[in-house]
Amino acid sequence: MATGPAGATGRARGGGRARGLAAVTAATALALTASGCVTVHGELEVVPTATKAEAAEALAAFTDAYNKADKAFDPALDAGRVTGALGAINQAGLKSRSITTPGGNPAHRPLQLTDARYVIPKKAGWPRWFVADTDSNRDTDRGTDDDRWVLVFVRNGPEQLWEVAYLQILSAGGVPVFKTDADGWAEPVEPDSAALAVAPKNLSEEYTSYLQTGRPDHFAAGPHTTVWRQERAKVAKRPGLATQYVDQPLDTGDYAPLGLMTRDGGALVFFSTRFYDRQVAAQGYRPKVSPEVRALMTGEVRSTLTKEWVSSQAALVKPAGTQSGQVTVVGRLQGVTSATGS
Repeated sequence: MATGPAGATGRARGGGRARGLAAVTAATALALTASGCVTVHGELEVVPTATKAEAAEALAAFTDAYNKADKAFDPALDAGRVTGALGAINQAGLKSRSITTPGGNPAHRPLQLTDARYVIPKKAGWPRWFVADTDSNRDTDRGTDDDRWVLVFVRNGPEQLWEVAYLQILSAGGVPVFKTDADGWAEPVEPDSAALAVAPKNLSEEYTSYLQTGRPDHFAAGPHTTVWRQERAKVAKRPGLATQYVDQPLDTGDYAPLGLMTRDGGALVFFSTRFYDRQVAAQGYRPKVSPEVRALMTGEVRSTLTKEWVSSQAALVKPAGTQSGQVTVVGRLQGVTSATGS
């Protein structure tokens, strides 16, 4: 069974397992000189977002930063290497562990990411991004427990480092075959693409609506949709402790959705959400607070505990015209980023 980085919990694939992480990497600016002027390579023309050598350097820098931060439980050591949903989850998790275990991680085991398969799209302008599909040393390399760590690296300008915005841990057979051109470059999905049953820009808002109401109904049944709603309903009915969930879209800046076309005409899309769970205890009782949550908490729990979570999802979106099961959420990574007691 695979284990994820400190600070994140959630279902990473069909059966569901807790995982999390910290990360990113360095990359150099690509520039060319013409007639005495310097222009950033690819700002206007469609070019690969990175070379494979740059992608490999980014992955190595990410892994190095993650290991240093995980060993010391120090969020500062990888703060410049993560962003977006992964950054929020990772930094909060490391902050919490730095308080609960100030001497560092006694169980630190260096993360190794090997057998990297880089999926690099061609596009113009910024942000640049690519996917690294890797094998980690946190699982068995065979059978149903074999997983792939799929990381989405993002860079917003020529002077910035590559940062990891999304991480999903998928089954070895769960990573789709991507559409590529004759040179092996992938095809990105536009946020408002009409080629898909659901445009990527709408996924965050529609997923939060689905979790609250069960609508829209184009999300396929599974652990991150129907089962997740059922589990929430059970928690809400526990005697002596009322729990309410509030879901919000999170889809701008480094939380924006990113997707790649797959060979079957659909796409694999990464997107973010935020949700709160508010626990209110009956008179004479108090909600239980774990040490990890208490480290992130403001206020004092007398009868109410509100936790803020950031969640990232990976979804397979079918081509436009598909009538049912248009979106299958194949992975979810979530973590508490703050808490309030009252």
